[in-house]
Amino acid sequence: MAQKPSIPKGTRDFSQQEMAERNYIFDTIRSVFRKFGYSQIETPAMENLSTLLGKYGDEGDKLLFRILNSGDAFANVDMDKPLAPQVCEKGLRYDLTVPFARYVVQHQNEISFPFKRFQIQPVWRADRPQKGRYREFYQCDVDVIGSRSQLCELELVQIADEVFNKLGINVIIKINNRKVLSGLAEVCGAPDKIIDITVAIDKLDKIGLDAVKAELKEKGLGDHAIAILEPVLCLQGSNEERLQAMRTILAGSESGQKGLDELEQLLGYIAAAGIGNRVELDLSLARGLNYYTGAIFEIKAADYSIGSISGGGRYDNLTGIFGLPDMSGVGISFGADRIYDVLKALDKFPQSLGSSTTLLFANMGQAECAYILPVSIALREKGLSVEIYPDSSKLKKQFDYADRKHIPFLSICGQSEIDSATIQIKDLQSGEQRSFGKDELQEMLDFVCRIS
Repeated sequence: MAQKPSIPKGTRDFSQQEMAERNYIFDTIRSVFRKFGYSQIETPAMENLSTLLGKYGDEGDKLLFRILNSGDAFANVDMDKPLAPQVCEKGLRYDLTVPFARYVVQHQNEISFPFKRFQIQPVWRADRPQKGRYREFYQCDVDVIGSRSQLCELELVQIADEVFNKLGINVIIKINNRKVLSGLAEVCGAPDKIIDITVAIDKLDKIGLDAVKAELKEKGLGDHAIAILEPVLCLQGSNEERLQAMRTILAGSESGQKGLDELEQLLGYIAAAGIGNRVELDLSLARGLNYYTGAIFEIKAADYSIGSISGGGRYDNLTGIFGLPDMSGVGISFGADRIYDVLKALDKFPQSLGSSTTLLFANMGQAECAYILPVSIALREKGLSVEIYPDSSKLKKQFDYADRKHIPFLSICGQSEIDSATIQIKDLQSGEQRSFGKDELQEMLDFVCRIS
């Protein structure tokens, strides 16, 4: 008996309806990216492991999908040497930012800086599948590299604000600065534990304060250091009040004060730009990726609990590890799959996405098909989505097909329409039916578009 087909856990098939909804997300995001002057590139699904390893921290490295060199990768293995480097030299990309940095270095002589690019492609992580977390998912990244101006950070906040306004999702835009976190590590007396601190506090929303404190203690932080961190993680008040409180806490850290200066400038830009969604200074925000060096962002849906749906930050040293130093960049990534889940849960997808076809011509026979064929071609040339039912079946079957596909308009043309050189079009929702001359294409379009 044949085994029932299946797909790997953490991956999904997408139906016609789901693809229409996903493309609605991609098209909305893409239109906003282009509006702000960003151009699209693509990079390969796989990268050399030398490109990927060491860029995401120890936890990120564990989530890389490694690819065997070939189907017989183990044929000539030397068992006296480490196995992995011999059989596996490539991996599926973990995100789009590191491949982007590699792209910039490799193509630096072809690029005009500041370089503004976006990518909409899938990424892979060997993570435990759960609600809102997949092993294969799409990211929609937008970055500008070659400028340290915080106007670039502002632009990313503006992009996020406009994308989510267009999608109809109320969001909270959370902001912090990696220099502030470094300063906290300094005043705690543990500057060498900045990675341990950021990895732990980045889990605050998921595991709670007590669990974060326990993890910090496990990583070697003493009670005094944790006592300094705890009030920061619980800080309340307006953005201005939080900044003022942090000025006192980080009084002894030059790095921390610089981070606060950057946050103050960015928040001033945001206020001047009139951002509509809520912007919140969150001192517990860490974004556990090692390459961030300045501003960090995380965006959450205000009306649906699913974790972050967008995030990013400033990185000063990413291209340096590939041989191009002093090239600062900043970017933000939109998690299309989580955005999809939010839109679905909140019923925010437009109803018009239900069908890829606007008008279905019924098939009444060979002569009738010959009559409607040039009309269908002419309407398609004017941009209308048109189908002709392929088989000369009973009308009920053709009506059922239109209903299942949510096609809003149906045209039934028989011998009487051929004799009178007319086209009948019926709105299947309202029942309204109109007759048009065979050449009255614009009138047909006006009828369909006015009602649809």
